Amino acid sequence: MSNEERYKLALFGVVRNNFILPVGIEQGRSEKEIRQMLEACRISAEALKVAGEAVEPGVSTWEIDRIARKYIESKGAKPTFLNYNGFPASACISINDEVIHGIPDKSHILRAGDIVSIDLGACINGYTGDNAATFACGDISQEAKRLIETTEQSLYEGISKAVSGGRLGDVGYAIQSYCESRGYGVVREYTGHGVGAALHEDPAVPNYGTPGRGVRLVPGMTIAIEPMINEGKASVKTLSNGWTVKTTDGKLSAHFEHTIAITSSGPLIMTKL
Repeated sequence: MSNEERYKLALFGVVRNNFILPVGIEQGRSEKEIRQMLEACRISAEALKVAGEAVEPGVSTWEIDRIARKYIESKGAKPTFLNYNGFPASACISINDEVIHGIPDKSHILRAGDIVSIDLGACINGYTGDNAATFACGDISQEAKRLIETTEQSLYEGISKAVSGGRLGDVGYAIQSYCESRGYGVVREYTGHGVGAALHEDPAVPNYGTPGRGVRLVPGMTIAIEPMINEGKASVKTLSNGWTVKTTDGKLSAHFEHTIAITSSGPLIMTKL
């Protein structure tokens, strides 16, 4: 079974006589929209993988951004972030205590021990994917490893609650409780979001919440879940460049994100390779 067939089966149901019987796209995006989004999500995930593989001591964040942009464009897609509300690059690349929206620069040279969060997306056929991950640059501290592992797992804790009939509060609470029980701060000023024809759509997808509260999840919804988790306090500040967000206490931050689709058979991670 090809990847497209597997995606179709997960999204739309069983195949009988070469016809896919729908199992849950009663509301939200159509089969055609989801299929088009899958291509954008695949390219986004591949670009993130390529960018992450470039994270090494001595490499500039500008070079990583160049690699990501070149890959996205080689697939016939456009980097979603480039010039989005004036953002000057194809990827947000944030180092150590930078939470999100780090601007790639030739002068930002990675060093062994850094942790590097890369957030990027690709747009093709009018639809976009969005994903992020935090990568280790060389050998990193045990504290940094624990933060990265916790943040990544919290993403999957949230995804596990992204089920038809559930609420966004279920997703946020799963992330929040997992991280706060381990002593970490959950950023509240920035959230996940709907994604599809535009990079940012309704609804907002907070990384905190109350079970049973918030927007109800229905099949066909496509959302980006993206915990931003701080080693210390949850509070953040924005630098004078108007983009880069850092922790207020100077401690590390990690960031993971997937674009998912809500289906009647469970969440489909569209940006997972």
